[in-house]
Amino acid sequence: MPRYALKIDYDGGPFQGWQRQAEGQPSVQAAVETALARLEHRQHTIAAAGRTDTGVHATGQVATVDLERDWDPFRLSEALNFHLKPQPVAILQAVRVDDDFHARFSAIERRYLFRLVARRAPVTHDRGCVWQILSPLDLGAMKAGAEALVGLHDFTTFRSSICQAKSPVKTLDCIEITEHPYAGGVEYRFALRARSFLHNQVRSIVGTLERVGAGAWSPERVAEALAAKDRAACGPVCPPQGLYLTGVGYPVDPFC
Repeated sequence: MPRYALKIDYDGGPFQGWQRQAEGQPSVQAAVETALARLEHRQHTIAAAGRTDTGVHATGQVATVDLERDWDPFRLSEALNFHLKPQPVAILQAVRVDDDFHARFSAIERRYLFRLVARRAPVTHDRGCVWQILSPLDLGAMKAGAEALVGLHDFTTFRSSICQAKSPVKTLDCIEITEHPYAGGVEYRFALRARSFLHNQVRSIVGTLERVGAGAWSPERVAEALAAKDRAACGPVCPPQGLYLTGVGYPVDPFC
């Protein structure tokens, strides 16, 4: 059976996360599998590079699927996008891949972006797509606090209590925080890169760094929280709507 990789873009707002849910609960996986069933009339199961939570978005999710028909990749993406309407899910690209390629197990890197907007007026165009706070943050303080998190660490403090990962030890390759103009305010973007992440790790990190930027935490307290290896030492977990899975890295990029 030919195997295909799909690069997927979606608004996570209407869905109960990526993973297929109980009957009647919408998920991105179920939406794509239903569209596939319109092309090949059978049950489909697709594998994704990462299982995003409820309300989390993606601009570069990757999934693999085995099909019976030898589809032209462009026609496959066009057909899937037709059957995905009007849901906020789009197949950006479909490519034929080798049988040993797997969206999750072949991945060597995941990239996430978190968008935080500080302004007094409610956001309009980006409602549901950013986390909004009212007051500007100290960018330098957040960068100083983030330095302690880069590298190989036990991230128990920044791990959800229901995380199913076998180990809390992960390597955070990069965390970059930038400031951008935003109508009536300012936007802060947190870009994180690692081979893999723990459940709620990104949201826990951003929520903690927001406390640093707001002056409620000193930058040094981030290192102390990390060293504590205690979930109770973490700052608040920020809401999901500002989080995006922006890309997945492989030894050879199948979409090039």
